[in-house]
Amino acid sequence: MKKTKVKTQIRKPQKQQRPGSEKKMTPQPVSEKTGPGSDKLRGKVALITGGDSGIGKAVALLFAKEGADVSIVYLKEDSDAKDTKMTIENEYGKKCLLLKGDIRKEKFCRQIVKDTVSKFGKLNILVNNAATQYEAKSLEKISTKHMLATFETNIFSMFWITKYALPYMEKGSTIVNTTSVTAYRGSPTLIDYSATKGAILAFTRSLASNLIDKNIRVNGVAPGPIWTPLIPSTFKTKTKVATHGSDTPMERSGEPAEVAPCYLFLASDDSSYMSGQVLHPNGGEIVNG
Repeated sequence: MKKTKVKTQIRKPQKQQRPGSEKKMTPQPVSEKTGPGSDKLRGKVALITGGDSGIGKAVALLFAKEGADVSIVYLKEDSDAKDTKMTIENEYGKKCLLLKGDIRKEKFCRQIVKDTVSKFGKLNILVNNAATQYEAKSLEKISTKHMLATFETNIFSMFWITKYALPYMEKGSTIVNTTSVTAYRGSPTLIDYSATKGAILAFTRSLASNLIDKNIRVNGVAPGPIWTPLIPSTFKTKTKVATHGSDTPMERSGEPAEVAPCYLFLASDDSSYMSGQVLHPNGGEIVNG
């Protein structure tokens, strides 16, 4: 029988109001690694949901470093979004469009695609990354309100945004979807969240097969525990936040900067012979996926 690792405190206990801000986190997440880019995405335009903070921010910064202009979709975290935009424009000299709104609304999902194409004239890379989660000890404790919010945010939005993006995506375009380690091994306190991540996995594989003749590749990334604003803003106890990720084989949470290269690989020509696949930056947990 597999031995369960004991969770230990690896950071200061903390709690935030949803949806959370990077500036209030201790320590703040690491969004970038040092070193120059190599123009892997030169001339490309990327649309990234949840790009203001966490994994999405790290992906947006790395894409800009590699030569892409970026549209960032976010809910209401203006300060984080503006900081990300400033870095993209001032440090990397690329354009950044901020798109504020709720991806639970189909009309907004359509509009962000139109605004991106109107601003940049094209759309080459779509990163469906934004997500939410609500902790619950049992199925009976999952409210219909929270269940609907989780499915609307995590999977319905992917259908809508991708549907409206595809008419603008030419041969060679790429789509990268964020699923989760929970899609493979589940989570006893994130049942509805895990279900959406399993749906994203199936969506990714099915869409990849559907678009193969159009030469549009679709892949996914399944992160393990990553230190993002989602953690202190959704877990109910400060202690759980303090120990988050300590039970992985590497005994820590990952940093967004450690996950972003997976998205770059899948978005670039480096992964030209891959579609319908998932990468697993999860701290060493083997999920056979």
